[in-house]
Amino acid sequence: MQKSKVETKVLAEALTPRQIVEELDKYIIGQFEAKRSVAIALRNRARRQMLDADMQDEVAPKNIIMIGSTGVGKTEIARRLARLVEAPFIKVEASKYTEIGYVGRDVESMIRDLTELSVSRVKTEQTETVEEEALERAEERLLDCLFPMPRNLRTKTPPRPSEEEEDVDEQIHEIELDELDFEDEFGFPFELEPDEEDNKALEEQRQRHQKTREKLGKRLRNGEFENRPVEINMKSRSTPFVEIFSPGGIEEMDINFKDMFNNILPNQTKKRRVPVSEARQILMQEEAEKLIDMDAVINEAIERVENSGIVFLDEIDKIAGRESRHGPDVSREGVQRDILPIIEGSTIATKYGAVSTHHILFIAAGAFHVSNPSDLIPELQGRFPIRVELKSLNQSDFKSILTEPKNALVKQYTALLQTEGIEATITDDAIDEIAALAFQVNESVEDIGARRLHTIMEKLFENLFFDAPDLEKDDVTIDAEYVTGELAEIVKDQDLSRYIL
Repeated sequence: MQKSKVETKVLAEALTPRQIVEELDKYIIGQFEAKRSVAIALRNRARRQMLDADMQDEVAPKNIIMIGSTGVGKTEIARRLARLVEAPFIKVEASKYTEIGYVGRDVESMIRDLTELSVSRVKTEQTETVEEEALERAEERLLDCLFPMPRNLRTKTPPRPSEEEEDVDEQIHEIELDELDFEDEFGFPFELEPDEEDNKALEEQRQRHQKTREKLGKRLRNGEFENRPVEINMKSRSTPFVEIFSPGGIEEMDINFKDMFNNILPNQTKKRRVPVSEARQILMQEEAEKLIDMDAVINEAIERVENSGIVFLDEIDKIAGRESRHGPDVSREGVQRDILPIIEGSTIATKYGAVSTHHILFIAAGAFHVSNPSDLIPELQGRFPIRVELKSLNQSDFKSILTEPKNALVKQYTALLQTEGIEATITDDAIDEIAALAFQVNESVEDIGARRLHTIMEKLFENLFFDAPDLEKDDVTIDAEYVTGELAEIVKDQDLSRYIL
């Protein structure tokens, strides 16, 4: 069966597994197996969308569980994926959730949060498409504030009188009704149309006002009034905060009450005096919201969540039950049983409508220091068919992390010193020494992976950062001798290194 151009475009625009791995290699050292598994899973999302509708429903996502100690790159892979893929993506910690009946976050809130993020992203995309028109409307409103049209030029008929004037006019109307030739829709007399000369004068004034407005518009677009204060009317809606405990969870009830109050309370406006530059952004946002079809935005967002959504479930080992060792852990196992239907596939009620989780990809991660993946309930284990074990980092990996990634720590710290006008040079032997110290401390104290490098680098540059504004020389060389002088004593003293590093 020949695929449509739209379906073919989905696969053509998606990154290949090799491209995904190459992008992750720019920021994460090693862990090829984990990168490979994630890349294949992401590519399969695009492949599934090219299948026939019947087959699409049958292809379930192959969820992944990453096993490895802290600091080896599990969270970093998730963080970089969030920036790399266009699909709705959310990272959550399993330890934040509790089973129904306990105080804590409802497990279904992860899908609500994912939907909220998706709606926000689609809305941002739609806003960009109407940005030009919204800017034009915003500038017209700014011109109305900066150079309002006089009342006598807005209409040929005089404005409606006040209540006191209206009472007097009503009396005149009752007395002199027979003498009047016209009566307006409000039941009070108004003046006859001005003669042709008056009309001509008004038209000339309108033309002069329009020309002046056009000149001001050009100056406004050229940025000549950016710092000038202007008073604008903004939408203001204060929603009372109501928190209710219910079997459905705090979040769901809070959403319903917010929607209810927003529908009941009228839109109110408040005046704010702000610079033109800030006023333009405020008015652009208001005008963009008027131009965007929110129903279409919500439908698109839910479709993306259901077909391309990704949930990174971190710290899953913290909810692993250890029944064989310490007896049943009701709360932890209860969280697993609450998460299970979501991963299996269910329909979650959100404030934007029902969201199906049947084809959402779940990537779980955990250190599993005191528990094993086998401690998870069997049903949950079966929902993560792909398991990847991330390797602990060695001294060579630490050296690569310091220099190779796009955001390498050496590049970050030298850039920070450059802001003070100091060129810092870190020699190769210094990098070797830092990597060796990081590996040594991880072996002797506790293995926290690449995060140990952050602690050591911060301690190494502490004196430089403090003295940088007062240094007379413009260049600093950091070699192995400097590293040893700053850190050797701390590393040797086990108690001190345990406390500081």
